[in-house]
Amino acid sequence: MSELIVFYLEGCPYCRNARKAYEELITENDAYKNLPVKWVEESRNAALADKYDYYRVPSIYCDDKKLYEASPSDSFDVIKTKIKAAMDAVM
Repeated sequence: MSELIVFYLEGCPYCRNARKAYEELITENDAYKNLPVKWVEESRNAALADKYDYYRVPSIYCDDKKLYEASPSDSFDVIKTKIKAAMDAVM
């Protein structure tokens, strides 16, 4: 099973929504609890973040494929839907 990598920044409201959505999803579906997800704080892991092509956080990758990159217009529901789709893609 492939690992999801989620790039985020502390203090980012979209990233807080992503974490909240992730927590909701793993309580709604036990299968999601077994998915390997690596949360990478971008400013503390710049060398790793620089290897990926994204502009906004949260951004989600599986291997080298970008599955989601947040947009300033993304509501909580949109973020949750995108995270669910990323999780489903690696199941």
